[in-house]
Formats: sequence, structure tokens, C-alpha cells
Amino acid sequence: MVGIGEETGQLLDALGVDRVLWTDGPMLALSPLTGEQIAKVRVAALVDIDAAFDAATRAFAAWRHVPAPRRGELVRLFGEELRAAKDDLARLVTIEAGKIPSEAAGEVQEMIDICDFAVGLSRQLYGLTIATERPEHRMMEVWHPLGVVGVISAFNFPVAVWAWNAALALVCGNSVVWKPSEKTPLTALATQAIFERAVARFGDAPEGLSQLLIGGREAGEALVDDARVALVSATGSTRMGRAVAPRLAARFARAILELGGNNGVIVAPSADQDLALRGVAFGAMGTAGQRCTTTRRLFVHDSIYDGFVARLKAAYASVAVGNPLERDVLVGPLIDRAAYDAMQAALSAARDAGGSVHGGERMGEGDAYYVRPALVEMPGQIGPVFEETFAPILYVMRYDDLDAALIQHNAVAPGLSSAIFTTDMREAERFLAASDCGIANVNLGTSGAEIGGAFGGEKETGGGRESGSDSWRQYMRRATNTVNYSDTLPLAQGVSFEI
Repeated sequence: MVGIGEETGQLLDALGVDRVLWTDGPMLALSPLTGEQIAKVRVAALVDIDAAFDAATRAFAAWRHVPAPRRGELVRLFGEELRAAKDDLARLVTIEAGKIPSEAAGEVQEMIDICDFAVGLSRQLYGLTIATERPEHRMMEVWHPLGVVGVISAFNFPVAVWAWNAALALVCGNSVVWKPSEKTPLTALATQAIFERAVARFGDAPEGLSQLLIGGREAGEALVDDARVALVSATGSTRMGRAVAPRLAARFARAILELGGNNGVIVAPSADQDLALRGVAFGAMGTAGQRCTTTRRLFVHDSIYDGFVARLKAAYASVAVGNPLERDVLVGPLIDRAAYDAMQAALSAARDAGGSVHGGERMGEGDAYYVRPALVEMPGQIGPVFEETFAPILYVMRYDDLDAALIQHNAVAPGLSSAIFTTDMREAERFLAASDCGIANVNLGTSGAEIGGAFGGEKETGGGRESGSDSWRQYMRRATNTVNYSDTLPLAQGVSFEI
């Protein structure tokens, strides 16, 4: 039987990753499935980082003049290469990030989908024609490429978040520099190799259009601080965002911040409880609770609380936890020991605050950290309920008045994703009007956003938006143009200045 390290090597070879990049370096790549080392990865030195910024700057200078539909052709080819590599790349995501196979395949499918979206967008980078108060004048807005776009991604979505940014940035005429998580360098190397195959097929893309920086904090800081980088899209914790945002603001660079989420779900008396059970279970336990959109708080109406929570407890007790390479497993491992320790500290705090903990115990031993998801019945929204712990912990609370529940729902610092399960139209509309999150759903959970809508949240989630809708505008600069085709010079607002 092939070991996980050997299989990883076979996948990297199949995906076209240069062996030197993953067999000869100081960074150790570990698999959360077993905790074992699966590669030694070469990292970028500061001189390499500087060279990458120079190359990206030169690439932008050329790429910005390529017609947008032609830029879209490169992204179309990248989508084709992703389709061909989907199974291998998804398998690598499972090995390196710990996702179950269907979620790993879904992440690669997101990459393909955003490529399709971006290809269409390459012919729709529309500005406006604006009514002007001056006769024989025309006023319009035009969108221009922005510059070098930096992307800092997290381990839990090791490839899709880069694709959300890169596909749009590229069709908008920008170059891209990517600093992936230190916990998932191999999937980044594989993605870069796939992109380079698309570039080879494209034929005349400028060298350095997509750069990859494998490294630690110093690589991320260089990306944030360098004046050659016009925009940084950073995905991670709110703590990370507090460090990144002021540094970007100090040099007037743009920021797209996708930070924490303490996402809440309300289950109303009229809810389809079968639907709600499935939505809450996936939202809370999917990806072992390691999504920014994970359901972390659940408000259940007092009239249905006992029956619904009993069914939810049964689901928590019976869900298959284990190595996601094994059949029928739905919950894989935590990413590392630090994640496990944080989970146990949160559960201890919940007990101290009067919570009743169901689950949360470690399953197995060794260097991998598998845990049973924890359902915690709390006397109210207190203590650890206000904190986001990146682990499968669901805090459950009763409510008897929707308006009071909405106040509680909004009383946390992040504002990413939210949901209500109800068949009462008035309750649904009241929730949509009141939720202060960037994502608000009715009769589906907090996880699993489609690429067609803008993804992101408010408050301490950072305010950034990625993926669909009009998110493309962040990667471009807007110019308002006015053309005078008369032989006079009327001034706006009736100003007179005769010389």
C-alpha cells in the first residue's frame, strides 16, 4: 500500500511541480491526516521576493495593454487545465488541508467556476455614460487596470481563494503575487504549475504575470509593505487583519480583508426541521469547523428547542470522524495541535460559564488531531460564545422573541455569514432586514456560498468582497472623463472665469 508521503510525491509529479521545489528546502510540509512530514519545501529569500515584485511590475506594464477579451482567453485556458487536473489537485488538498474528498473537489470546482465567470467578465468591464449639465459635452467613467495584486491565503481554502482573486485580477489587466499559508505550500506549488501550463498554451503572456512566494511571516510582510503592490487581498484571522490594515493604509494601498466570522443561525418555530438539521449540521461540522463561514452560534425557539436539539445531538454523536481518505468519513482532522489546544481551551471556558458540552473529545492518538464535533448548550450568549474558535464548536441557545434573538445575533464583533430557517415570510424578511452580515440566507446554512455573489462581511470581518457580482471593480481604478466637443468653455455650476 502506498504511504501518504509517497502518494503526495506521485501527485506532485503528475501535476508537474519541479521536484527541487518540494524535496530540497527548510520548510516542512505536514499532512494533518497523520501528522507526518510529506515534503521539504524551498522558500523564497528576500532577494527572491524583491525580484518577484520587479517581475510582476514589468508584467503588469505589458499585460495592461492586452485587450481584456484576450486576457480572458488565458483564464479560459487555465480553467481547462484545472478541469484536467481536478482529481489530482483535489486529492492533494485532502492530504495537505485535511478536507473530505467531496469538499476538496468542490474547492477545485470553485476555481473552475470563477474562471468561467471571469472569462465572461472580460467582455463586460463596463463603465457608465453620465448626464452632464454642460451643453455639447460628454461625461463617462472608464475602468483601468490597477497594478500588482498581492494575495495572502489561509490553509482552510488553500487554492480557491487565490483563484477568486487571481482570475478577476488577470482579466482586469493586473499581475498577481501570491503568498500561501505556510501550512499548505504544496497545493500552491501545484496550482502555480497548472497555471504555467495555461501560460505556455496562451503563448505571449509576459513573464512574471503570476508569482508565488513560499515563506513565512516575512514574505507576507514584504507583500504588505512594498510600494510596488497596489492591492493586497488577505484572508485570515481578525488579529492578522489588525496588523495588515494599518500598514496598507500607511502607504495608501488598497485592501481586501476577509477575516473572522462568528456566524449565527436562527431556527424559528415554523422551520422545516429536517432542512434545518441538515443545514446546521453541515454549517457547523463541515471542514471540521475550520471555515470562516462555519456556523458557531445557534438560536432555537423555545417551543421546538428540546426536540430539535435532541436530533442535533444524535447527529453529532453519530457523524463519521476520521481520515478523509477512508470511505464515508464526513469530518476530517483539525489542522494541527494548536487548533486542538484552542478548541479544548474554549470548551473549558464554556463549562466554566455554565455550558453543557456534548462531544469535543479527541479520537485516536499520535500526531494527527481528530476530534468529535462539540455541541455546547449555553445558558445565554456569554463568555466564549463571543469568540471565534477555529474548530467544530456549536454554541446552542434558546430564544422566545425574534427581535431579541436578532439583537443577540448581531451582538458579536464579526459580521460575515448568517441564516434563518423559517417558512414564515414575515420572519424571513425581518431577518434579512436586520442581519448585519455580508451574507444573509433563508432556509440554507451559513457555509457554501456560490461564486456568482460577492463574498465577504462587515465589522471585524473586514469589509472586503471577493468573487462575484461587481467585486471586479476593486482590481481596477476608475477615471471620470469629460469631453467638450463645442467651441466654447462653459464651466460647471455656472462658474464664470473670463480672461
